[in-house]
Amino acid sequence: MQRTLEEIFKIGITDESLFKKALTHPSFTKENNINSLENYERLEFFGDSVLKLAVSEKLIKKYPKSNEGDLSKIRSIIVSDATLSKVAEQIELTDLIILGEHAEKTGERNCTSIKACVFEALLGAFYLDGKKNEIFEFLSNILEPYIDEVKENFAKYNSKEILQEYTQGKTKELPKYTLLEELGPKHAPIFKVQVMYQDRILATATGKSKKDAEQKCAYEACVKLGVINE
Repeated sequence: MQRTLEEIFKIGITDESLFKKALTHPSFTKENNINSLENYERLEFFGDSVLKLAVSEKLIKKYPKSNEGDLSKIRSIIVSDATLSKVAEQIELTDLIILGEHAEKTGERNCTSIKACVFEALLGAFYLDGKKNEIFEFLSNILEPYIDEVKENFAKYNSKEILQEYTQGKTKELPKYTLLEELGPKHAPIFKVQVMYQDRILATATGKSKKDAEQKCAYEACVKLGVINE
């Protein structure tokens, strides 16, 4: 049985029209000749800021001895589409998304970026519905394990920068990342990337985004070079 937003977030809703917009993908408004202001795009724009503020507040309190550079890196991972998509799946939000028929048929309900966009839009909706404190508390609780995981495995998530510092320290040269191919359907592509240094292939990896694949490449390269110990 499908849960309601109030059941998922455990927060009461006052203005239901806000939340309908937050769940509505642009494909639905376009197919049905509905004003584009009725889809999630404006709320996503606002929700992105709500998310960053909530995560920044959480990190500044949780890690009082960490500098702003490290906090910024952790935040960038937590607010990424990859993380938000996982959260959307965890709370069973995906089935509530309102898609156009074509988008539904092509499997866009499972698109990482769409799940992330809807989640951000809902954050904006709750904030505008007067539930700032409640949505900040929800985010603090739901994101806690993700933040802990990033902090505990920081080298893995920061491997591109670690590899760059290593190569520049050796020869002042930068590692070179090359996209080898893009696989899979348009709504769920897989990117295959390799990283080279001094004309030597250090590693090859795949990911759901080029950034993800490059990060995995860099991590494997750092392990191979002995810069990071597994």
